[in-house]
Amino acid sequence: MPHRNLQQQKKQEEIIDRTAPPGEVIYEAIYAEGEHELHRNWAELALSGLAAGLSMGFSMLGEGLLRQYLPNASWAPLLTKFGYSLGFLVVILGRQQLFTKNTLTVILPLLRAKHLRILGNVGRLWTIVFVTNILGTFAFAALAAKSEVFSPELRAEFIRIGTRALEGSFGVLILRGIIAGWLIALMVWLLPFAESARIWVIIILAYLIGLADLPHVVAGSVETSYLVWSGALGFSRYLFAFLLPVLIGNVIGGVALVAVGAHAEFFEAEEKKDK
Repeated sequence: MPHRNLQQQKKQEEIIDRTAPPGEVIYEAIYAEGEHELHRNWAELALSGLAAGLSMGFSMLGEGLLRQYLPNASWAPLLTKFGYSLGFLVVILGRQQLFTKNTLTVILPLLRAKHLRILGNVGRLWTIVFVTNILGTFAFAALAAKSEVFSPELRAEFIRIGTRALEGSFGVLILRGIIAGWLIALMVWLLPFAESARIWVIIILAYLIGLADLPHVVAGSVETSYLVWSGALGFSRYLFAFLLPVLIGNVIGGVALVAVGAHAEFFEAEEKKDK
């Protein structure tokens, strides 16, 4: 009898190991991460945010290198856009502070508590991370544009990538940015229990964002600020023709479509059950 009980226990443990975690568990894991982020001091956030902005430069570098060595054919983006995933891999696996990642994690504690103090903390974190992310992108772009670190052929590809990022009206960039923010927030939602598939979750979703020309405010800032440093784009056009519409879209996509939806589905639904 004890032997049979032991077998049943092992069988139950195996079933649990092979069962996908319920959404409530994922919600709580991301909520706990958001709580941790909100309590980090400004210096930690700033250094991590600056590192993330610099690291996102590798998305432009990876795509540029593949564009340089692959033929200029209609099918080439199917391969070159894998390079776009590189910056996201470095930032997310390196646990660096990326602004669009925080449109999900830190919003969950705010939606649960609805306190002005938490709203202030969210505003503080968003401001520090966004500003330092953008400063990091400008630093990487300056290095690429104002030095001879990269070949003239590669820098010509950077110009083409940046020019492509500016295509679309203000409204179109907001709509595209919404979808990009949605996908980034979904990436964050999927990662806690992706385990050995974490790398592939990041690569596939970042690849999709790049292939569909969906603008990401930090990755795209590297590309467009490169144009600013190279003299091909004015700073005001960078602000109002790219940064502002994409920022609006990314925030709407991450907050409205994922964070609010997840909160309503997994927290508010549980509260109603308890009542």
